[in-house]
Amino acid sequence: MNSDAASAAGARPGPKADADSQDAEETAWIDRARRGDRRAFEALYRRYAGRTYAMCLRMTGNEATAQDCLQEAFVKAWSKLDRFESRSRFGTWLHRIAVNEVLDQQRRDARHETDDLEDVQVAAPLQLGSRAEDIALERAIATLPEGARNVLVLSGLHGYSHEETGAMLGIAVGTCKAQLHRARKLLSERLAAG
Repeated sequence: MNSDAASAAGARPGPKADADSQDAEETAWIDRARRGDRRAFEALYRRYAGRTYAMCLRMTGNEATAQDCLQEAFVKAWSKLDRFESRSRFGTWLHRIAVNEVLDQQRRDARHETDDLEDVQVAAPLQLGSRAEDIALERAIATLPEGARNVLVLSGLHGYSHEETGAMLGIAVGTCKAQLHRARKLLSERLAAG
């Protein structure tokens, strides 16, 4: 059946057509937002806030800090939208801004760091299993050393390549790979220990 016949028969477009439509819609929002259209930028916010917040929460382990980082990332994205060159997806560019916000916050908080696990907030579950397993996993992630946790969140959970993760965190690709290996080992040990 050709595409015209499929359209006439009421067939739904495939994933590629959906992605192309989403890309075109996003490009239009970006163009309008660059011209000062706040509603277009709000549409970008609605599309990316959830995933970006979950990343910030997993990296910080604190709901309020994650929310602050998310808001600062969007404020910076709005003010720097004219610098977005569309070489990557808007979501990737926004994540890099958010990662920088988290890293800045981690540097500021390094002097005041505490190990009180009762204050650890739980990010959106990873679709693993029961709620108890999800909470145990999130808490175990929050106990990882900062460098290992950051690499695990970006590379292991959000799917960035070692090169992308290294660039966002300002570390070498080899260090990124080593940190991810370390994070997975520590995570496995902590989950096994219960």
